[in-house]
Amino acid sequence: MTETCLPPSGGTPGGAAELSPTPRSTIKRGANRAVTDRGALHAVLDAGLICHLATVVDGFPLVLPTGYGRDGDTLYLHGSTGALSLRTAMSGVQVCVAVTLVDGIVYARSVFHHSMNYRSAVIHGTAVRVTDPAERLHGLRVLTEHMAPGSWEHTRQPSQKELAATAVLALDLTEAAVKTRTGGPVDDEDDVEANTAWAGVLPIREVWGEPESAAELDLPGHVSARAAAPVR
Repeated sequence: MTETCLPPSGGTPGGAAELSPTPRSTIKRGANRAVTDRGALHAVLDAGLICHLATVVDGFPLVLPTGYGRDGDTLYLHGSTGALSLRTAMSGVQVCVAVTLVDGIVYARSVFHHSMNYRSAVIHGTAVRVTDPAERLHGLRVLTEHMAPGSWEHTRQPSQKELAATAVLALDLTEAAVKTRTGGPVDDEDDVEANTAWAGVLPIREVWGEPESAAELDLPGHVSARAAAPVR
C-alpha cells in the first residue's frame, strides 16, 4: 500500500472555493500532502473539538488549548476577560490556531519511515474581539453547539455577569493551510524485499462513553443521540 493524499485541487462537492496560500501558509515540507480545497479546511475544523491558540505574551511564545466553533469562514474562540493570553490575542497581534486529528499510526519496515495518518489545519491572522451584543451571543451559541450540540436551547442562557466575564474572539479563515496523510507505509525497496518487520496501519477510532448524569436526571435526547453516534 502506498501513501495517498486528498486531492490537492479540483474543488469539493458543492463547489467549495479553494484556499489561496500566502507565503506563511504555503506548505513546503511534504507539499504533496497539502490540500487547497476550502471544504477540507471546514471539514477538519468541524471534526475537531480542541484547537491550540498560539501567540506571544510578554515576549515569550505561548500555546494554549481551547474550545472553538466555526460559522462559515469565521472561527470563534472564547475565554475569561481576565486571562492575559486572551487579552494579548485580541490586542491586534498576529495569532496562529492549529487543529490536528490523528487517524492512525503507520508502522513501517524501518524506524525512519514510521509515520501517522492525520488531518491538520493551521490558520494565521488577527483575532478580533467581538463587542456587538448580538454577535457575541451568536459566537457563544456557535461555540456551544460545536462542543455540545443541542445545549444552547436546552440550558439557561448566559447572564449579564457571565457575559461580562467572557471575551469572544473572531478569527477569519482566509489565511489557512490544510495538510493530510492517508495510506500505508512508504518503505525502501530493500526493506520490502528483506521483509523482516511487520508494516501496516493501526487505525485510531474515538467513541463516546456512557453519559454520566450529575444527579437523578432523565437523559435528554440531544445527549443520548450524540452518545450513540460516532465521534468523527
